[in-house]
Amino acid sequence: MDINLMVVNVGNSRIAMGIFAAGELTHVRRMDLTDRANLPGIVKELWREIAGSEQPAVAGASVNPTELEAIEHILQEATGQKVQWVGRDLDLPIEVLTDEPQQTGVDRIVSTAAAFEQMQKACVVVDAGTAITVNLCNDKGQFLGGAIAPGVRMQLEAMHKYTAKLPQVKFHVPGEAIGRDTEQAMLHGVYHGIRGMVKELTENYATELGFWPDIIATGGDARELFDGWELVHAISPDLTLYGIAMAYANHHIKHGT
Repeated sequence: MDINLMVVNVGNSRIAMGIFAAGELTHVRRMDLTDRANLPGIVKELWREIAGSEQPAVAGASVNPTELEAIEHILQEATGQKVQWVGRDLDLPIEVLTDEPQQTGVDRIVSTAAAFEQMQKACVVVDAGTAITVNLCNDKGQFLGGAIAPGVRMQLEAMHKYTAKLPQVKFHVPGEAIGRDTEQAMLHGVYHGIRGMVKELTENYATELGFWPDIIATGGDARELFDGWELVHAISPDLTLYGIAMAYANHHIKHGT
């Protein structure tokens, strides 16, 4: 289905937007939600790429209900289109086998659906953003669940906020094998703690599946955390955007709209 679509992923602290022109992802923009004043101009700039094309539309996913109404208003004002939200207006693109599917983060679902669409087999999707999620789907393309943990900045901020002496530290990959000062020790704890968590969880998932699944990483911190790590099969920063577009296309094919 050659769609002309703006996709929007509203996270806890960031927003990602992409343009699919004739089914191809051609433009991607990311920004902090604190920079909302610049959002209308960016949306208008992106929308011009498909505004004159056949049946342009806007689809989104959000895990941030407090920001949803304001962002939805900006999108509709800038594009003249009603936003179609995954899980509300659009069917979920993958079967969800968690205890409460409607309470499962839609970003986790769409990114896992996109990974399965590419891999066509069981896989683990690590989304490294404000929070880090480690999610699993089986060989049938069913979302089984996963784990949620604080992201790198949340961990560093918490250490600074809830201790007397630990400093405010900006994340980067630690250099030496041993943290020889407080800042490096904090970075080592966060960096290797996250990688260790991903490895341990994937081992648990492999025990459940009976084989080792490929790991796909996405999210704003994925490249810093996992680049060059032999455990990760691929890093796909735009995986969630593809998942939203997939949900839009599947929904309208299914319903003939």
